[in-house]
Amino acid sequence: MPVDFHLSPAEEGVRKAAAGFAAGPLKDAKKTYMKYQHHHERFQSTRPIYQQAVAGGLIKGQIPPHLGGAGGTLVEAVILVEEMYSVEPAASLTIFSTGLGLTPMNLTGKPEHKEFLAPFLSGEGEPMASMVFSEPGGVANYLEKGAPGLITTATHEGDEWVLNGEKIWATNSAGWDFEGADLQCVVCRTTTPSSDEPADSIMILLVTIADIKRNAPGAFQVLRHVSTAGHTACSGPHIKYTNLRVPAKNVLCPPGSGAPIVSAAFDCTAVLVGAMSVGIMRAAFDAALAFAKRDNRRGASELLTRQAVADLLSGIKMQTEACRALTWKAANCLENGPGDYNARRELALATKIYCSDACTKAVTEAINVVGITAYDADHPFADLLNTAMVLPIFDGGNVGIRRRHMQELMLSKDYDSWASTYGPSK
Repeated sequence: MPVDFHLSPAEEGVRKAAAGFAAGPLKDAKKTYMKYQHHHERFQSTRPIYQQAVAGGLIKGQIPPHLGGAGGTLVEAVILVEEMYSVEPAASLTIFSTGLGLTPMNLTGKPEHKEFLAPFLSGEGEPMASMVFSEPGGVANYLEKGAPGLITTATHEGDEWVLNGEKIWATNSAGWDFEGADLQCVVCRTTTPSSDEPADSIMILLVTIADIKRNAPGAFQVLRHVSTAGHTACSGPHIKYTNLRVPAKNVLCPPGSGAPIVSAAFDCTAVLVGAMSVGIMRAAFDAALAFAKRDNRRGASELLTRQAVADLLSGIKMQTEACRALTWKAANCLENGPGDYNARRELALATKIYCSDACTKAVTEAINVVGITAYDADHPFADLLNTAMVLPIFDGGNVGIRRRHMQELMLSKDYDSWASTYGPSK
């Protein structure tokens, strides 16, 4: 592939469509949801925006064509994410989290499960999906031998699986009415594993809203709505399954095959977090630049003429460009190479870590450009910082998960340092 950063016609079309959606439905989303005190109410107030996203093909566009969707390349996806995140992160995260919820389906691509995708292919309503993985107490060490592992379990009884346990932080998991998402991909462990290897017990069960309604009241419960520092119009509540029964056909990944799909799903989203980071950095730069051009702090000329201010802004700009280039490269590499899957995966991990860490630093530097005025909630900087602070710690925390995965790759005897750039060295 030639090293060319000109957008293709398809990529430019995605960018323009995303910018149009950002300038339309997303632009005033915050004005609407901030009328509500509680975060779960703010989330529900974004429902019309989500409906417009569905009608505009943003949900169908997160399903690949071979499954009936209209999805494009991962490069197109990161362009989309950056444009939307630079304007409205919270409502955008709800849209993209349905994509994460569908990712295990996309990766397995089993014809027998296409019925579960039907609501998301129709272009109608507000169908919501969720990848339900994280648990109270965390999941960073869930595959460690001798450890308790996941607390959410599935027991095979006749032609059904019985689900029990608790989850938290899974965006969209409770759906719009907090009675359950249209589709949940629940990561759990079987109570009858084939060995003492933790990965052999991991499976993924599909839970639909129809399944929940067939069960007794209380089989699915929201225990608590979690209020967060940023993304204050999203929903990732503490939920509980109590003897929730689903048909045997709802097994997406049988015991022993779930962990690789979980890992692969988060490899894809690692690249998307890079794009989220770029969107936030871009918004912070644009806001700080505009301030530095119009304000003089009672001096003889605008702030941008001051060397210290220009140095901070140039640093933010360079970091943003570097993170965008890394994100685009990782997106292309993950799908097309060069290198084997581990080499491509390493670049995705590096993108998530580097860009999210850079984002928090860039927003802080933008605040330093503006000074005390940035503390005024009428300006975007506090909100941007609250949004940025989650990027290094969600979607697999950089310290607890992502850097450890890079360590595991480097420890491998087959580790090939620069294969994701130049191809295999041997």
